[in-house]
Amino acid sequence: MKTCLFGGTFDPPHFGHLIVAQTIFEAEHFDQIVFVPAHLPPHKKGMKISSVDNRLKMLDIATQDNPNFIISDIEISRGGISYSLDTIRAYKEETGIDRKDLFYLIGSDSLKQFHTWQNPKEILEECRLIVAIRPGFRPSDIPNWILAKIQFANIPRIEISSTQIRERWVEDKTIRYMVTQPVWEFINEQNLY
Repeated sequence: MKTCLFGGTFDPPHFGHLIVAQTIFEAEHFDQIVFVPAHLPPHKKGMKISSVDNRLKMLDIATQDNPNFIISDIEISRGGISYSLDTIRAYKEETGIDRKDLFYLIGSDSLKQFHTWQNPKEILEECRLIVAIRPGFRPSDIPNWILAKIQFANIPRIEISSTQIRERWVEDKTIRYMVTQPVWEFINEQNLY
């Protein structure tokens, strides 16, 4: 089963996440997109993030109407810092999926720091990296040993970020058209931000 893992904090999940996932699902003919919410993202140590339960609930609400989207709590169940290599290996062991059918989606903004991730060469050996290009990206910024082993995805450029949504919420500005209505209602009911 051709599968794409899509990791993130998803605090909150927004239309940008959903559009990227659906577009890449169609363009690359995936059988499923697996959203993998992080327990503790290594690049967000010390930053305030919503509880695991709230992030999982929002992700469930945001994806529930799409049968091609599933959620894996593999990083949450494991606990600790959510390193991609651990997740990829655990997912392969859990599902029996082969490297040729397992993709890991990241944005080109993350690709710029990919060489600093824990064991980046091993990640490239364990799965196929697919990169969603974001504005301002230049392949010349990426080392050749990485470029040779990745695939770029041509997807719409949606300039929405979870950080921007949280900031707008605190400033009492609308987040309408940034998140689904049920996610907006959940944020409001829980007074998350």
